[in-house]
Amino acid sequence: MANEDILMKEKTAPALKLVSKVIKCRTAPDPLRLFTAGAARFYGSRFFWQDADRETVFVGFGRVWSCTVTASDGFAQMEDEWRNLKGAGEVYSDTGETGTGPVLFGGFAFDGTVAKQEWKTFGQGIFRVPQILFTFKKDAVFLTVNGCGGTESVQEAEETARSLLNGSTAFPALPLLKAVKEIGSDEWKKSVATAVEFIREGRMDKVVLARKLELAFDGVASPDAVLAALSAQQHDSYLFVLEEGSESFIGASPERLVKKTGRHILSTCLAGSIKRGRNEAEDLELGKALLSDQKNLSEHGFVVSMIRQVLEPFCNGLNVPDAPVLMRMRDIQHLYTPVTGTVKDKDTTLFQLVKALHPTPALGGIPRQPAMEAIRLLEKMDRGLYGAPIGWVDYRGSGEFCVGIRSGLLKEDHASLYAGCGVVKESEPEEEYKETSVKFTPMLRALGGK
Repeated sequence: MANEDILMKEKTAPALKLVSKVIKCRTAPDPLRLFTAGAARFYGSRFFWQDADRETVFVGFGRVWSCTVTASDGFAQMEDEWRNLKGAGEVYSDTGETGTGPVLFGGFAFDGTVAKQEWKTFGQGIFRVPQILFTFKKDAVFLTVNGCGGTESVQEAEETARSLLNGSTAFPALPLLKAVKEIGSDEWKKSVATAVEFIREGRMDKVVLARKLELAFDGVASPDAVLAALSAQQHDSYLFVLEEGSESFIGASPERLVKKTGRHILSTCLAGSIKRGRNEAEDLELGKALLSDQKNLSEHGFVVSMIRQVLEPFCNGLNVPDAPVLMRMRDIQHLYTPVTGTVKDKDTTLFQLVKALHPTPALGGIPRQPAMEAIRLLEKMDRGLYGAPIGWVDYRGSGEFCVGIRSGLLKEDHASLYAGCGVVKESEPEEEYKETSVKFTPMLRALGGK
């Protein structure tokens, strides 16, 4: 390893002396195997993140700092906490590489006003700075080691990181899936019908309703095995794992919320979907039908309109294509519109953008407040981190959050999977039920189901 840079210089008696050291790795370990190699020492405090283009991958271990979201405005809380933590030192870097040095990783709850026992471990959200972070770029791999006890703690973390590169890499086997239980499917269909009534009464234009599957295994369902399956099966998706003790939030999301690199931002409008075809001809016909379907185009248009309205005040003009294109995943096709822009104010933060965007109509509805009230009334469950922002931000202010869909919560020998769909005035409960069944497929397959 070479090219070492001390990224944080200690101040006089700071509240927290965060010291970070970046090392450019001479070899490039496999990210999935590296994640598994850290299980023996760091199980319960690992994270994994891979962007949809597989251009940036993070593998993190341990915690030198962590924070649970408790404030009513969790986005403002995390922005303040992160600013204060960075204020404990002066940052230096010769590499300029995004995603190296101190990086904060975690996720928010979908709705901070709802909290049930199932998501108690993650609460309203949780973030951490890892002790050890490997950052994989297209042509380089960087190791960041962080410590709060001066250079000695950093040296210790570096020794541990080196040992991980030579650790065991055997993926644990996935246990046998014993049972898949649908939770309140008939009640959910009734809720969709009620939502349609609300929309026709003029209370809202669209609302997204989610439902849940419960899975049981004959042993512990390790996130390592599930992550390996998702990586092999779900290309062009964000892959993420956030461990907290014996529980893991894991998924393969197709949807970016927002990415910020310097002053450049990129967001995604993803709404309106249809299944993939059994052959190329059928697939093309289904895609063509989706591009001309008024119900799906209307649903997609709500998302485009809202994201445009939210981001325009932040930006010097936005680039928004006039019409969506198809985003084809393994099991489903989506209507997709990218949105790009440049922020006016260099001090605009990623947390400010996340707060303004979440939840988009793709996961909440429109208008936002009536839709959220309908979700609380009709879903009768806690989404937890499902459908919520999950991602990272580095000490320079660059970062990215995706939307935590196509995801599930692993708890030892059980798993809860979540999927939702957009309800508009033309919606039919049975068709929406079928749509959510398709959206369960990526996680269900990765866990040994269909």
